[in-house]
Amino acid sequence: MAAELHPRSGKLVGLSNSNRTAHRNQPVQEFNHGLVLSREPLRDRDVFTVRIDKKVNSWSGSIEIGVTALDPAALDFPSSATGLKGGSWIVSGCSVLKDGRSVLEEYGRDLDQLGEGDHVGIQRDGRGELHLWVNGQDCGSAASGLPPRLWAVVDLYGKCTQVTVISCEPPPEGGGEEELPELSRSHSRPDKFPNNLEPETGGSSNSSPPGGGGGVPGIGLGGMMTNDALLFHEKCGTLIKLSNNNKTAERRRPLDEFNNGVVMTNRPLRHNEMFEIRIDKLVDKWSGSIEIGVTTHNPNNLDYPATMTNLRSGTIMMSGCGILTNGKGTRREYCEFSLDELQEGDHIGLMRKASGALHFYINGIDQGVAAAQTPAVVYGVVDLYGMAVKVTIVHNHNHSDRLRRNNAIMRALSPDVGRPRTALSLTPDAQDRLLFHPNCGQKAAIISEGRTALRPHATDDFNHGVVLSSRPLRSNEVFQVRIDKMVDKWAGSIEIGVTTHNPAYLQLPSTMTNLRSGTWMMTGNGVMHNGTTILDEYGHNLDRLKAGDTVGVVRKDDGSLHFFVNGVPQGPAAWNVPPSVYAVVDLYGQAAQATIMDDMADLPPLPDDISEGQTALSPSSPCSITGGSAANDLRFHHLHGANAVITNGGRTALRQNCRSEFNDAIVISNRCLRDGELFEIVIQKMVDRWSGSIEAGVTAIRPEDLEFPNTMTDIDYDTWMLSGTAIMQDGNTMRNNYGCDLDSLTTGSRIGMMRSATGDLHYYINGVDQGVACTGLPPGKEVYAVIDLYGQCVQVSITSSSGPLDNSLCTSNITEKSFPIQSPVAGVAHRLHSKHGKNVVLLGDGCQAVRVGGYAHGIVFSAKELKTDELFEVKINEVDEQWSGSLRIGLTTLQPPDLPSCPLSGLSPSLTQLRTKVTWLLVGSEVRRNGVLQRQNYGCSLDRLTVGNRVGVKRCGDDTMHILIDGEDMGPAATAVAKNVYAVLDLYGKVTAASIVSSTVLEDTESVKAPSLSSDSCSEVEEDNTPVRWSAGMSVTLPTIMTFMENHGKNIQLSNQNLTASRVCSYNQGLLVTAQPLPRQQLFQFQIDRLNPSWTSSLSLGVIGHSPDRLNFPSTACCLKRSAWLLQRDSVFHNSLKICENYGPNLDTCPEGTVLGLLVDNSSCLHLYVNGMDQGVAAQDIPSPCYLFIDLYGQCEQVTIVMNDVPAVGADSVETRCQGDMEKADMVDGIKESVCWTPPPEVNPNKTCEYQALCSRFKDLLTLPDGYFNEDAKYNLCYCESCHKLRGDEAYYKRGEPPRDYALPFGWCRFALRIKPHCEVSNAFKKWHIAYHGTSVAALRRALDHSQLLSGTSLRLAPGGYGEPEENSAPDREIPRVQLSPTMRYSGLEVFAPKVRFRDPRSHRCHQAQVGFQVCVRPGSYKVGPQSLGASEPLDQRFSNSEIEWITKEKGGTLLYGLLVRVE
Repeated sequence: MAAELHPRSGKLVGLSNSNRTAHRNQPVQEFNHGLVLSREPLRDRDVFTVRIDKKVNSWSGSIEIGVTALDPAALDFPSSATGLKGGSWIVSGCSVLKDGRSVLEEYGRDLDQLGEGDHVGIQRDGRGELHLWVNGQDCGSAASGLPPRLWAVVDLYGKCTQVTVISCEPPPEGGGEEELPELSRSHSRPDKFPNNLEPETGGSSNSSPPGGGGGVPGIGLGGMMTNDALLFHEKCGTLIKLSNNNKTAERRRPLDEFNNGVVMTNRPLRHNEMFEIRIDKLVDKWSGSIEIGVTTHNPNNLDYPATMTNLRSGTIMMSGCGILTNGKGTRREYCEFSLDELQEGDHIGLMRKASGALHFYINGIDQGVAAAQTPAVVYGVVDLYGMAVKVTIVHNHNHSDRLRRNNAIMRALSPDVGRPRTALSLTPDAQDRLLFHPNCGQKAAIISEGRTALRPHATDDFNHGVVLSSRPLRSNEVFQVRIDKMVDKWAGSIEIGVTTHNPAYLQLPSTMTNLRSGTWMMTGNGVMHNGTTILDEYGHNLDRLKAGDTVGVVRKDDGSLHFFVNGVPQGPAAWNVPPSVYAVVDLYGQAAQATIMDDMADLPPLPDDISEGQTALSPSSPCSITGGSAANDLRFHHLHGANAVITNGGRTALRQNCRSEFNDAIVISNRCLRDGELFEIVIQKMVDRWSGSIEAGVTAIRPEDLEFPNTMTDIDYDTWMLSGTAIMQDGNTMRNNYGCDLDSLTTGSRIGMMRSATGDLHYYINGVDQGVACTGLPPGKEVYAVIDLYGQCVQVSITSSSGPLDNSLCTSNITEKSFPIQSPVAGVAHRLHSKHGKNVVLLGDGCQAVRVGGYAHGIVFSAKELKTDELFEVKINEVDEQWSGSLRIGLTTLQPPDLPSCPLSGLSPSLTQLRTKVTWLLVGSEVRRNGVLQRQNYGCSLDRLTVGNRVGVKRCGDDTMHILIDGEDMGPAATAVAKNVYAVLDLYGKVTAASIVSSTVLEDTESVKAPSLSSDSCSEVEEDNTPVRWSAGMSVTLPTIMTFMENHGKNIQLSNQNLTASRVCSYNQGLLVTAQPLPRQQLFQFQIDRLNPSWTSSLSLGVIGHSPDRLNFPSTACCLKRSAWLLQRDSVFHNSLKICENYGPNLDTCPEGTVLGLLVDNSSCLHLYVNGMDQGVAAQDIPSPCYLFIDLYGQCEQVTIVMNDVPAVGADSVETRCQGDMEKADMVDGIKESVCWTPPPEVNPNKTCEYQALCSRFKDLLTLPDGYFNEDAKYNLCYCESCHKLRGDEAYYKRGEPPRDYALPFGWCRFALRIKPHCEVSNAFKKWHIAYHGTSVAALRRALDHSQLLSGTSLRLAPGGYGEPEENSAPDREIPRVQLSPTMRYSGLEVFAPKVRFRDPRSHRCHQAQVGFQVCVRPGSYKVGPQSLGASEPLDQRFSNSEIEWITKEKGGTLLYGLLVRVE
């Protein structure tokens, strides 16, 4: 047939060169309508080949090619080839589409990567199969069953703007191509990388492509794959199995082996080429997971290591959330995502940019620069480590390509969808108009000239519907959209917010809440910032909106963010939002289409006062804005305490930050109560965090005149309150032991109050009158109902029972379900699954289980899988003492939905016999796995429980099962518990009935926990949210006498002529400020007098740049946000924003007696002094005058201003630590042996720093017997930067006879070991030297069992240095020697102390840890020699590399003194 194009073509196509060349007109302005077809139908085996002549970079996507059964003479040309129907097969990118629907996702070469001069052909062979040819190479069968009459199709799409038909004939035997004079072969794209991976060979019969065509002479098919298709190299780790044409790698024996799973790409990566993989399979047995990166090592020449992090050259790997370069951590927290937390189906990619920067991608989202300078030639590498078992290379990784292909399908359905618009066509007014940006989510489309966004296939997909505004929002500019269309198929609905990301450059995620930077979104009735919830219950629930409702967002001048629902402001949602943010709408779930509302005239003006935003009434009830009936118009007033939030149209009040704040949450009724009118609320949410609970009463103070105090009992006039069982008037107790105790109420309880016509105050609990609480309320005076959301009480709602009281109310049994609550309750009760034992009957909507016969067959399951840290708890309702045995509880991998219908006669009679799937359970006090005993004497025996006792089970993030009895955690019962587990309960023996008391909604484990006397420890999450500490300075002279100002926090008491300040109660409200400004170059010092270890965190300090005379003292210093510089922990904050980290020691670890000081120098720089030592510049540009403030927070209860220079803590001992004195002082770690090597109390406070606590938790995970360790915790020393600075440790000390230097193990934590009686400290033993030994976790137990280092625990000498012997390797000759060093900078190297990965059971974050020993060595028992690692640089400044390694062969020449742990 003739190699020509049909004269009929797309509307933007121009033909020339006798209809052999086609070009797209307006290639920069238009990207589609470039469709051309062959003049005649294709003959079998004819390859219709075109050459790409021109490309532009304005668009994404490129040439598309295929065949169609549609006759071009009668064809109504669509905008793109993917819009062809009626028997059309199109290759687009690396996907094959039939009639616009994808039938093959990963096929052949990616057409979008082809360049000018490349040849592309399409062929129907004699068997009716479709083949793609690229540069003369057959890519194999793309489809089968094609009809005989087909025309070739070429789409000049996106970047491709001109092609020329080369030929249309069967491929020659040699596979060569005809060359045209129009474009010389010199223009063809050269290979960027030579084939240096495999030796070049001539063509063979094995390299002939399918279909009978031959390959290019001299290049086999394998060569084509090596140079073009990115696959896994055939040489790989010993346990790797390759499949799917080397695109899939799988680790064999995944339950027996966790490493030896390294695979590499078959060729180096090109610049800007994406290497992306998909996780296909994970197992739950191991810790750690997939690692990915690049290496300069050629896979042909590489001796594959067990794990890639063992390579010490040319390798950059992402592991967890950090970056390892040559096996060493270079960035601990590279991105928000951790590879260890990814799931099956997630994608991981990497790209080396042309600039040399290495980027990683998680599910298509760029995580930023991981390494700035990456070598030019690198191979992609994947380590199938730990949980990761199977991955597949993904070729259609290009996000814009997927977006373009999906939009092409949408364009076929709607001609206006996805059409690009250029600014040239917009009028000045249109340019200023708020529209949707054309770059939108993969499943979204923009129509109606940019005013409407939709998900065309909303019933097929629920996400990928993100759209952004075309320009940034101006301050006070409202962006509002109307929901046009909704579908009922999905859960969730529209989400709206703002982002700092420019839509033109943003790779849009599947949902906007996945973005981890610069994004604020309202979702449901919560607010999220960078994917983290910052407000749990904010406004009207967006998931309840219907078609026709409107939502809006605005950023005010002051940086606050507000949302609107149906024109009603929901109040401030966030602060400090930067300017120039883009509006975002996520058409998620039910929301299918939305249109921008241009006319803002109908919107009410924004409130000037932020607090007025809380007055919003229910948007779903427009009539409620003007009020309802008089009987039911009681609401909460929009004026309230600082920590209170009003939602649900004024009917619901909650205390925000409920785990860090317990007060400042007073709410009051919106109008005064009438005589005989009941004001009733229901408790919806409580936290088991504080002492005390809700307080309720009435006040005659109008809300507008009330200055809301911390608690309502602080008011000293016209106020009557019930607190616990005490009736209080004006803050004084009038009566104790009233008929009810508010502190004993629980979730669901109702509290009401009513003033009678005679002036009596009555309280009602669950509708029952508790009698007269007090008399004498002025009958003619207006009183308002008051609720104080104090302590444990977090959220309440006004019930529909509020209103005029009738006689029936006293005997009413109205429940929480009898009145509407618009905002969701704190949790939805758990349910039991409908599949259960044959003797079980479920009652109460699946919340109660009763065994109706026998003593067995009482197994029940939770209705759903338990989430991590989700508690499933039941209460025992009935027991039958005729039976022995009791309830059993646990977790199981058995899927109840897979069981046959109930009743289940085939289900095991009891849990101990349930062994078809893995089951962990507690029977009495025994822990069993599949019926096999694992542990005895665990916690309280379940056999002792009776009616009213509660039992719960949960799976924690560290893969352990915990049992809770009456709310008390019994600790880990089982380890290595699978992820997808159901709670399982056995109503066995005497327990015949139980009911669920837990809910499916977890408490916010990331919430901030303020110090509480009832809490013994502080979660690591508290670090970022506990009150902010401020920076300090110092002075040289004291010309000005400094005292504390009389104006201070409410819990402060001054004494000693205002030189001493004490906090007399609680843990906060302890802010105090100096009465005089701090002169330049004057040191202000104060001493910590008293600490209370019952609290967490400690003091903070800093300066403010304005007069404190009228300062309204907040509860903590972190609330100072105007001209304030604060030092908290080891960070510096300015106006509550962190400006510096790792500054000085951690202030929370300062013991009693520590002297802290602040100084502002002549350069306006702020300095902190600790025990007289300058910690350097903390902040700059401090204004003058400035006033110093101190926050007596948490543990710190008293400080005193130091008038004269006072010796620093431990100054005497520090002065004796000069080298000359140390030689005969027998010092260990700077502490005299006369006190058994333990630090004195003043330098070893009875508290543990956070790093030490983390190391301690890792030590606990090693499950080493406690008998090996010294019982007295004061012998344990932390050598983190804060601790050793506070002690004033020197870096080096001397010990032994003759004296020999050793270095303190800075960065490590020492746990003192128990010294056996025959090794007690003696005069002879004092003469031994101190050294260190790095070892592996596996070798710890053996060394501890023998109380000394043995030759068997030493590392074997390998060709590359020291390393652990590989499993199943041939037995090497064991060298009977032990390696030691006087410094951990050598013994702590990874070759001696291998790193192990673990998950912190408290923070659930992954860390890497190393272990070693501090040992005492008998002089003369060892030889000093050079380092054996070949290091060229000095490893320690005190010790030469020629003397840094000690070797001993003498048994008994070493004694273990301490276990060393270091955590990264």
